[in-house]
Amino acid sequence: MSLPQQAQIVVIGGGIIGCSTAYHLARDHKADVLLLEQGKLTSGSTWHAAGLVGQLRSSASITQVLKYSVDLYKRLDAETGLETGWRMTGCLRLACNEDRWTEYRRLATTARSFGMEMHLLSPDEVKAMWPLMRVDDLVGATFLPTDGQASPSDITQSLAKGARMHGVRIVEGIRVTGFVMDGSRITHVETTQGRVACDKVVNCAGQWARQVGAMAGVNVPLQPVKHQYIITEPIQGITSNTPTVRDPDRRTYFKEEVGGLALGGYEPDPIAWTTGDVPDDFQFQLFEDDWDHFEQHLVNSIHRVPALEQTGVKQMINGPESFTPDGNFILGAAPECANMYVGAGFNAFGIASGGGAGWVLAEWVMKGEAPLDLWSVDIRRFSGLHSDRDWVCERTLEAYGKHYTIVFPHEEYASGRPRIVSPLYERLKGRGAVFGSKLGWERPNWFARPGDEPRDVYSMGRQNWFEAVGEEHRAVREAVGLFDQSSFAKFELRGPDAAEQLEFICANKVGKPAGRLTYTQLLNSRGGIECDLTVARLADDLFYIVTGTGFRTHDGSWIAEHLRAGSNATLVDVTEEFGTLSLMGPKARDVLATVAPGADVSGEAFPFGHVRVIEIAGHPVRALRVTYVGELGWELHVPIAATGAVFDALMEAGAPHGIRPAGYRAIESLRLEKGYRAWGADITPNDSPFEAGLGWAVKLRSGLPFLGREASERIAAAPLRKQLACFTVEDQSVVLLGRETILRDGEFAGYLSSGGYGYTVDRPIGYGYVRRADGVDEAYLRAGSYELVVANERVPARIELGPLYDPQNVRVKA
Repeated sequence: MSLPQQAQIVVIGGGIIGCSTAYHLARDHKADVLLLEQGKLTSGSTWHAAGLVGQLRSSASITQVLKYSVDLYKRLDAETGLETGWRMTGCLRLACNEDRWTEYRRLATTARSFGMEMHLLSPDEVKAMWPLMRVDDLVGATFLPTDGQASPSDITQSLAKGARMHGVRIVEGIRVTGFVMDGSRITHVETTQGRVACDKVVNCAGQWARQVGAMAGVNVPLQPVKHQYIITEPIQGITSNTPTVRDPDRRTYFKEEVGGLALGGYEPDPIAWTTGDVPDDFQFQLFEDDWDHFEQHLVNSIHRVPALEQTGVKQMINGPESFTPDGNFILGAAPECANMYVGAGFNAFGIASGGGAGWVLAEWVMKGEAPLDLWSVDIRRFSGLHSDRDWVCERTLEAYGKHYTIVFPHEEYASGRPRIVSPLYERLKGRGAVFGSKLGWERPNWFARPGDEPRDVYSMGRQNWFEAVGEEHRAVREAVGLFDQSSFAKFELRGPDAAEQLEFICANKVGKPAGRLTYTQLLNSRGGIECDLTVARLADDLFYIVTGTGFRTHDGSWIAEHLRAGSNATLVDVTEEFGTLSLMGPKARDVLATVAPGADVSGEAFPFGHVRVIEIAGHPVRALRVTYVGELGWELHVPIAATGAVFDALMEAGAPHGIRPAGYRAIESLRLEKGYRAWGADITPNDSPFEAGLGWAVKLRSGLPFLGREASERIAAAPLRKQLACFTVEDQSVVLLGRETILRDGEFAGYLSSGGYGYTVDRPIGYGYVRRADGVDEAYLRAGSYELVVANERVPARIELGPLYDPQNVRVKA
C-alpha cells in the first residue's frame, strides 16, 4: 500500500499493542487511522513472546483491562475469521513457603474483591491437576481457572485484519524518521516514504518507543532486557488442556507448547541489551543462546518437573522485551507533546494486556482522558529523572529481578539511591531516619530509636518499625512533630487570568481573597477525581499550588492542559525552589510563636485555611495553615537553601515542648485516624467527591462553571451507588493493607482502598467503598453488620461514619 498524505490518527508500530489500538480506534470510534510498521507486523518482540495470559493485578482497573483482553481473544476469531490461539487452561501459582502462602491468601481475597474466581489448593490437589509436578516442597497453590494462553502472532494478525475491516490503512516496510512540530503539537509524521499530515500520533513502537518519542521531545522510560525461554520436545502426560504454571519461588513459568513445554523465568541477575538506541533493522531476530545464564531456570524447572531431565530441547528463544523502572506498562498522553499518546513497555505481559490496553488507549486518544483509573500505568507517573537512561536501566533491572519475588508490604526499591535529597538529608540520617524513595526523592519513612536497626526488615505481619512509628504518631498527637516534606510538588500559576482559569479547573471555590488557601479536587468529565491538592492565593495574580510528590508530572500536566488557549496565565514548576517543613501537633503554635516573634500566629490572627509570609531565622517563609494529620499545624515552605537553618531553629525552639522528627509512615497512621483521603487509593478518577464524602468541596451552589460540573450535578442528584466508609477491627494483630473484601450481612459489599494502624485508637483501620446498585445512604450503612476478609479469613469489623479522632473535642472512638 502506498503512503497516504494525511490521516486523522497515525499509529506507529505493528505489534499487538499497535494493532489493538488501531482496531479499537476504528471499530469503536470510526476514526481515520493509518498504522505504520517499519518491518512486518509482529516483527519486533510480539512474534517471540511466550503468550501467557494472566488477569489478576493489584489494581481493579488494570484487572479489568486484562479481563477485557481475554474476552476479546475469545470472540475475535468469529469477527475476523482468523484464530487467536486462545485456550482457557487456567493457571497454577505455586507457594513454597509461608510468606508466599500469605501473599496468595491475600491475592485470593483481592480476586474475590474484583469479582474473579480463584481457588486455594493443597499440594495433593496440585498433584492431581498436574501429575508430572513434584509437590513435596509446596505449601499450596492458587488456581485461577479463567487464565490461559494464546498465540501472539495469531492474535496480532487477527487484530490487524479486524482493523482493516473497519477501515484502518496499514503500511509495512516504512520507518518513522521524525516529526514536524508546531510548538508542542505534531503536525506531520516524517517517514522513509514521505510526510503524513495528522491530528494525533499513537506511539506503540515497542522497544523503539523511546527513540520514537524522543523525536517529539517525549521521554518514554523503558529498557530492553534479554529474556529467554525454551521449547521442549513432547512430554507424555502434557496435553493442550494442561494448566499454565508460575513457580515464583523458583522464578520459573511453564506452559504447554505442541505437546511439550515452553519454560522460562525471571532471574535475579538479568542482562540489559542496550541503553542506546535499538537498531532499526532488528526484526524477526534473536540473540545467541546463553545456556550459562539460563542454567538457573533449567535447574529449577527440572526440580519442579523431573521428566524434563530426560526431555530434549527443540529451541531456545532469547529475545529483547521492553521493561520499565516499576514493572508497570506505559499508557497515556505524553506530557511533553500535546497530541502524542504512548502504549509501550509491557514487561513481557503485552499479550495478556494487548486487547484491553488497545481498548483503553483508543478511548484516551479520542476523548482526551483515561476512561478508567489507569494511574498505575499512566506515563505521567514519571518525571525528568526518568530521562537518565543509565538510571532507568539500573532501576529496571531491579524491577525485572523482582518480577517473581514475594511482594512484601511497604517494600522499597534499593537501586539508584540516593538520587534526590532535601537539604535535611544528612541531618535526618544522623537522627536515625530510615528513608524511602518517591519519584527519586529520599524521604524519611521512620526514625530508628536507640537500639533499633535502622533499616526495614520486611515481613507479611507487623514489621520492625511498628513501635517506632507509634512513638512518632503519639508525639504528634500529644506534643509536636516535624516532617520533612520538601519533596512535595509545587507550582505557581501567575498572571491576570490566573484566578479565572483556576476557578474553572478546580471543583472547589478558589477565587478567594489573597491570604486564603483552599483544599480542592480537579475533576474529569465523568466527575471523577483527577487531582487532590491545595491552592493558596498569595496575591491577586499569584497562586501557589501544592500536591503530592508522585503526582508532579500528572497534576502539572492536567492543569496546563486545561488552561484555556489565549489566557494570560502561566504555570511554573517551583518544586526545587522550596523546602517544606510540616510542623504539626497541639504545641505547634508554641514552637512557631517562638521562632517567628514578629508574626501573630494566634487562632484569631492566623486561622485555618489561611496563608501568610512570615520570617523564621531571618528567612521569608510561606506558612500554610493546613493539616493532613488532624492536628493544629502549618506547612512551612522555605527557600530551599534556608531549609536547614529553619529546621534547626524549629528543633531548638521545640525541644522544651517535646518536638521530634517524624516520617511518612506516621503521616499515614495519623491521616487514617482523621479520615483524610489519599489520592490513588481512596480517591481516584473512578470516584466522585460525593461518593468519597467530599461533596462539601464541590461548588455546585455557586453557579460557577467548572470542569466536571455537569457530571457532578448528575451524580449529586441521583442515589449514590457507593460510599466511602471507615472500618475498624478489634483484633490488633490483623494487618490491613487495602483490597480486603468488605462483607455486609455476609454478602460482598466492596473492598478496602487503603489500610493501616491507628495508634491513638489502638486498632487496625481500613477505608473502602460500600457498593449497592440500588443506592447507598447513611441509614443503609448503619443498618449492616460488617466483616472484612483478610488473607482469606473473615474478621469482624465495625463501620465508622465520622473521624475516629477529633482533636477539638478530644474525642477518640474505641
